[in-house]
Amino acid sequence: MSPLPAFVSRLPWPLPAVLAWALAWLLFSVLGRMGLPLGLALAAGVLAGVAASLWGDTRWRRIFIAAGFPLSLLASGLGTGVPAWAWLAPLALLALLYPLNAWRDAPLFPTPAGALAGLPAHAPLPEDAHVLDAGCGLGHGLRELRRAYPTAHLFGLEWSWPLRVAAGLLCPWAMVRRGDIWRADWTGYDMVYLFQRPESMPRAWQKAVQEMRPGSWLVSLEFPVPDVPPVASLQLEGDRRVWIYRPAPPQPVA
Repeated sequence: MSPLPAFVSRLPWPLPAVLAWALAWLLFSVLGRMGLPLGLALAAGVLAGVAASLWGDTRWRRIFIAAGFPLSLLASGLGTGVPAWAWLAPLALLALLYPLNAWRDAPLFPTPAGALAGLPAHAPLPEDAHVLDAGCGLGHGLRELRRAYPTAHLFGLEWSWPLRVAAGLLCPWAMVRRGDIWRADWTGYDMVYLFQRPESMPRAWQKAVQEMRPGSWLVSLEFPVPDVPPVASLQLEGDRRVWIYRPAPPQPVA
């Protein structure tokens, strides 16, 4: 996948929305000039806007991005005579791609290439370790975990079923399933990897402490656990870090 979403996420608001609307209008105009029916050109434009809405970092900003193109088209008068299905298509896609009850978690931003390269030096795992990417999206984190731990058994958990299907196809060597990361049992994993929100980290830490076995690891890209000192951290490009925690230290041998 292109690193464009991560780049857009660093732009000040409302530039991500303006960029999304411009792309939707460009696609609509190009397809119209190619002679496609107005309904199909509109559907392509609004679907592009819905896909770009994942660049928004809050629920309302995603709605704002997704609705911008069709509302501006309607206001311009160019949408007169467009079939109803073309207006409903983006709403259906948004609900399928990113269900409303998952909007409290992180948006779809990929783990950068090479972000976890130094992880084994600070968080060693046995060859047959079980590693979970909690909220795996399209599988970028799974691919980076595979590079870091080539002999580990990798698991992905994703609530959006289209993203879960895509991650399973892109990462056939991992076991990817659909599920809620907060309801899933973390007991059997040697490491849980997260790229969530800052406000999600206290909840993730509490869950890790309650469920993960001694000697396991909790790894977070970019966002630390408040008031909990990490075992180590990896400095990435800019101010980004990978934070490494041990929810329960190894038990001493009797």
